[in-house]
Amino acid sequence: MGRVKKKFLIVAGLFVSGVNPLWATTLQKIDSYTHPARTIHKNSDHKNHKISYQLNSPEDLSLPSRSREVLVKTFEKVDIDQLENILIKNNRTVKIYLEQIDQSKSLLKSSLSAWYPTINLTANGFPQYFESNNYYNSNSISDTSSKQWSSSISAQIQWDLINPARIPEIAAARDGYEKAKHSYSIVLRDLKLEANKRYFNLQKANEEIKVAKKSIESSTVGLKDAEIRFQSGIGTKLEVLEAKTQLARDQQLLNIKLGDQKIGQRSLAEILNFPEDVTPQIGSETQVIGIWDSSLEDSIVAAYSMREELDNILLDISINNSNANAALASGQPRVSIVNTSTSTFYKGELNRISPDTNNESSSFSNTIGLKASWYIFDGGKSRSLYNYNRSKAEEAKLSFAVKRAQIRQEVEEVFFKLESAKLNISASYSEVLSARESLRLAQLRYKSGITTQREVVNNQRDLTDSEVRYIISVTSYNTLLADLSRQTGLDDIKPCDIKVNQLNEENSENSSSLFESNLIPLCQL
Repeated sequence: MGRVKKKFLIVAGLFVSGVNPLWATTLQKIDSYTHPARTIHKNSDHKNHKISYQLNSPEDLSLPSRSREVLVKTFEKVDIDQLENILIKNNRTVKIYLEQIDQSKSLLKSSLSAWYPTINLTANGFPQYFESNNYYNSNSISDTSSKQWSSSISAQIQWDLINPARIPEIAAARDGYEKAKHSYSIVLRDLKLEANKRYFNLQKANEEIKVAKKSIESSTVGLKDAEIRFQSGIGTKLEVLEAKTQLARDQQLLNIKLGDQKIGQRSLAEILNFPEDVTPQIGSETQVIGIWDSSLEDSIVAAYSMREELDNILLDISINNSNANAALASGQPRVSIVNTSTSTFYKGELNRISPDTNNESSSFSNTIGLKASWYIFDGGKSRSLYNYNRSKAEEAKLSFAVKRAQIRQEVEEVFFKLESAKLNISASYSEVLSARESLRLAQLRYKSGITTQREVVNNQRDLTDSEVRYIISVTSYNTLLADLSRQTGLDDIKPCDIKVNQLNEENSENSSSLFESNLIPLCQL
């Protein structure tokens, strides 16, 4: 009995003290795992990263109540290569998915606990005092009383030897954990693509503002020339009015583009989760960022191999199959080994004429055995759940084929649009050069008295429109390039050779600032 008691105390002490048994190695591996996103989150301050804004703590649910709290006070320069690190550090959606990874990790740990024995400690009177008096209406029986202190503690260790639901439940939880990590990667790539689009749109708005300002300068000069010619008797009132109309039109264009710039800045600030009093600024100009260096076929194969959406569907199939097996397990036998140890201590006596309160006694018992349970009939519940989950698995298989076809269609669509955008860049660039030369000739003809102000105004408007279309075509190309990189998982953007048509000194005064600063590169596409 003494050896049994010692063994019980040793085993109980090991479990209570938290010493992990051999079967806890899987759980230790999960604890030691660090998701790459966490690593990036901690080490995101690379050499070019100066952004330090972070999301407010979750418990900070206060809202601004004064206008100065939302007034933009500072501007922060942002480069395109900083977007991913800022998203990981600041974006709320990214943080939500990181929390979901932790939640899935906790569920996996919870399911792994089925491999562990359970320990249940029960104390009955810790301690308790019992006192009573018994009175009898018989001369042959003496009255008795009880005075006793007692304490009792019982420990039960139960370990499932056979548990049919254990393995499928753990498998489903592990697949759920992997699915959460895949979902995080998916949403991060989607957010990065959206951030790139907003960045390119802000670039477009900045360049369009430059075009509008230069157009206003040209229209202002044209208006002065028309007024001088009118005052000299050479020109007409109609020419002055046409010049004023063009100047007003260019001013409207500038107003619209200034509004687009502000909207673009706040849109970028929202996805990067900047504080409400900080607005981002970008320092780069609109230009072709490169060319796609993979064929359509290679792009499709790469999309199949890296798209976590397909992996998630495969995990759904596995999860549903595991849930089906777990449903059947509820109607299968379950066997456990149970060890129950009870220790009781008494001080005092019960039902005595004169109880001795100093009388002490104790007892110890240990019981070990097997416990079996078998839910033989459940009205068909387990079989119905099994059929349901198997049907869900078959549905996921069909979804896999649908998603695979959708992925190919998306890659092909973006690839073909990219080819069209590539041609549009060349066409719009040629249009800009032609419009610029047409404006130069029209101005010379106007100064020579050969043509009217109407021709100059029309050519000025054509040049402005062509420059805006060129900026839009470059922005569309860059956006499609980023989209194709998102679809395929490849960073196969090759820097291209840049060919810039140099301007003649005599023509530079009539060109836009976009050309003067060589901001219209034309890659050898």
